Amino acid sequence: MKKIICIFSIASALSLTSCEDMFEPAIENILDIETAYDRPLYAQGLLLNGYTRVPTNSWSFNDVATDDAVTNERANDYQKIATGQWTAINNPFDQWRNSKSAIQYINNFLALTDKVSWATTAHVTTMFNDRMKGEAYGLRALFMFHLLQSHAGKTSSGELMGVPIILEYEELSSDFNHKRATFEASMQQIYADIQKAEDLLPLDYEDISSDSQVPAKYQALAIKMDDYNRVFGTHFRLRMTKRIAQAIKAKAALMAASPAFSSGNSTTWADAANYAGLVIQQKGGVSGIDPQGALFYQQNSVNAMNEGRNTSEVLWRVDRGDPSSNLEADQFPPTLFGRGRINPTQNLVDAFPMANGYPVTDIANSGFNPQSPYDNRDPRLKNYILVNGATSGVNNTAINTTVNSPTNDGLNKVETSTRTGYYLRKLLRQDVNLNPSSTSGQYHITPRLRMTEIYLAYAEAANEAWGPTGTGTQSFSAYDIIKAIRTRAGVGTTNGDPYLNQIKNNKELMRELIRNERRLELCFEGFRFWDIRRWNKNLTEAARGISIQNNTYTIFNVENRVYEPYMQYGPIPYSEILKYSNLDQNMGW
Repeated sequence: MKKIICIFSIASALSLTSCEDMFEPAIENILDIETAYDRPLYAQGLLLNGYTRVPTNSWSFNDVATDDAVTNERANDYQKIATGQWTAINNPFDQWRNSKSAIQYINNFLALTDKVSWATTAHVTTMFNDRMKGEAYGLRALFMFHLLQSHAGKTSSGELMGVPIILEYEELSSDFNHKRATFEASMQQIYADIQKAEDLLPLDYEDISSDSQVPAKYQALAIKMDDYNRVFGTHFRLRMTKRIAQAIKAKAALMAASPAFSSGNSTTWADAANYAGLVIQQKGGVSGIDPQGALFYQQNSVNAMNEGRNTSEVLWRVDRGDPSSNLEADQFPPTLFGRGRINPTQNLVDAFPMANGYPVTDIANSGFNPQSPYDNRDPRLKNYILVNGATSGVNNTAINTTVNSPTNDGLNKVETSTRTGYYLRKLLRQDVNLNPSSTSGQYHITPRLRMTEIYLAYAEAANEAWGPTGTGTQSFSAYDIIKAIRTRAGVGTTNGDPYLNQIKNNKELMRELIRNERRLELCFEGFRFWDIRRWNKNLTEAARGISIQNNTYTIFNVENRVYEPYMQYGPIPYSEILKYSNLDQNMGW
């Protein structure tokens, strides 16, 4: 048969290629790694493999594993673990394979980059080499953070352990049976890589306008403006920068200072506050908060982010790509031709205060009316969650989620209906049309890092380090940040936010408010699950919904959450434990 296929191929292609050549690639088609020395695009491909593996390149909606959301997609992996099916074999939060693969590519790149001819002139090659090494170190730190977030934990010895620290490219002959480093050593490796990235990268990628603006270290090499812009200019705006590396440092430090990890490392709340404070200072301090930052996904902000540009809210993002409607197709309610996948919970709705700033539970001061539960609320509620009676879509369709709704938008009407009485609104473009007769998509923005995350990281750490109004070495306090965030949201703007002022001297109450603001501002962006765990808080609060019938509002349990205490830390993959005797599993797994 092989001979017949070969003869047929020769006849049809009029080729003298041998049959062996057709079925086995020629040796010259398999590039040796040394080829990268003279093919910079080949070498750069190793680095770009790191970018393609960044976990926040798309929305995970792991909120489904928390008290913030459920899903009507019955096969959803996050729903499975939330309802008792989380194991070291079944782990949708696993970063072991993805992040370790990324680090392997990055280490391979770092092993060869000094030998690559990045340009025809030596000085330009030096700049390219510096920049891409800086990117690699920043990315390696980021992937180490994700490994720690997913897999750090206490072993049977009671010691808080991190992950193996691999700084060299591993070949087939390498010994892969590594021990886990301590959490402290793993954090110090993150800091070391961030420092290298900061030393090599510009704050941002922007063109300079004169030779005098070339950094001193490159002026010493007689580098001129044009060559500098060729390497560090606007063309590379979506790549790793010094500013992004500093934000990663703040993000990692916040995790390390938190209750679940603080006893296993030397990072303090003050450290975390100062790292975040530096990023904030460089963005103009408290006054630099983007007025539209909470609505970064809406038309005006998205349209401003073309040609790699960012608004002041977005630190780092994925390229916006081509116009699409996939997100809306998954999340719009049925009457808008969507599948209604993510359903916010009553738990989350209750977390939004009244517009006057008081929690809904403070009946005496808030003015909350259980029979009109969506009136006079924090504006973020209706920006982020589609409640009964609200309008949505290009035609401003009224959404009826009641039990006796005449449409499939009603509670549990069909498999694509809401299970909680709510649909998702945040992240969605309301100018997307899913009607099969006139479908149209729009550009979307997926941030990898937002300034709001950094503001809230600072507020949390500063409150723990210095109290609500303390500033340490910074010029602003946790109170200042939270005041600005709530003002931007439209909370307490007509009355001076008396609730915030009431608690401004109470560290414990301010802690709860900061955590709640983080829950609201970052909802559906993949933070809640990790936050609950690093705070050592309860993962088992049942997800609740609301049943509306004949103007009667009844809260009910939609889905229980089933977690064991040891799940405060995630597992090392079971397959890795079987393969490598030096790997210790976290307790309970």
